[in-house]
Amino acid sequence: MSLALTGGCSTLNLNLSHHPVNGSKSHGSLDAFSCSIPMKPAEAVGYKWRLVIAYDGTEFAGWQYQESPPTVQCLIEKVLTKVTKLERKDLKFVGASRTDAGVHALGQVAHFITPFNYSSLDGIHRALNGLLPSDIRVMEVSPALPEFHARFSAKSKIYHYKIYNNTIMDPFLRHYAYHCDYKLNTDAMRLAARDFIGKHDFSAFMNASNDTDRDPVKNVFRVDVDEMGPLLQLEVEGSGFLYRQVRNMVALLLQVGREALPPDIVPKILATRDRKVLAKYAKCTPPHGLCLVSVKYNEEHLQLPLESPAVSYGRHQTIKKCVLPFY
Repeated sequence: MSLALTGGCSTLNLNLSHHPVNGSKSHGSLDAFSCSIPMKPAEAVGYKWRLVIAYDGTEFAGWQYQESPPTVQCLIEKVLTKVTKLERKDLKFVGASRTDAGVHALGQVAHFITPFNYSSLDGIHRALNGLLPSDIRVMEVSPALPEFHARFSAKSKIYHYKIYNNTIMDPFLRHYAYHCDYKLNTDAMRLAARDFIGKHDFSAFMNASNDTDRDPVKNVFRVDVDEMGPLLQLEVEGSGFLYRQVRNMVALLLQVGREALPPDIVPKILATRDRKVLAKYAKCTPPHGLCLVSVKYNEEHLQLPLESPAVSYGRHQTIKKCVLPFY
């Protein structure tokens, strides 16, 4: 049994045998609803678990924990406390990205800690999705190394912003795409998008927030503009993003696409490092078009600990065939 002992900023790995000692009964692994074993508390000894989460953000006040109005993190933590029988503070639940109100996710990543191990993750996986509302789903549950951190181990994040570019909005996409009835010049948008790529100070593209300690210099790896009929998808990948940075980038590209601004406007706005300058040209796009698609990590961070249960991707229900008396 592999344990992670954490204290302050240090981590100590302990390997304990699963075999009984002096004839005593081995603790072994616990099922999905077990909550404690006679060990040190979760602050000192724990097993780390990684979740991949999808949610429709329409009805939520964002990711970050708050009781009212409800957030995605709040609801997941409440369900985790029921399933694990642990206090919220002991779970140490952390998400990779603090998505804003109305923003969706296909691949949000989070981690939490328990003082006990699991022999199988299918049970807790089923329990979580059974208790969560239908617009939040845990897609994957896996063991994680003690060194893994959902937020700080991330090497890049990928966001999609969808724009429905037609005279009439598709009602089935109204919660997931921004409607623009101007005919957009996508070639001009692609040309302007190139100037976002690289390491820049994105202060001009950050809305005011309480997170004043964040470094405004971010590395954007790519900005792709893909056309799928009337649906336009902007895919942005970067090392990290400031508050509402992606939505403000999209807002400026929309103005370029409408031909209200020239494609070479991007470096000029970046150079100002002033959000007020961008506000003169473009208004932040609404949240419902934005979706966190995935969070990328180095392979060493995704390795499974020794003697850990298999990753759970969910399991199909099965039914026994009826035995008919006349066959």
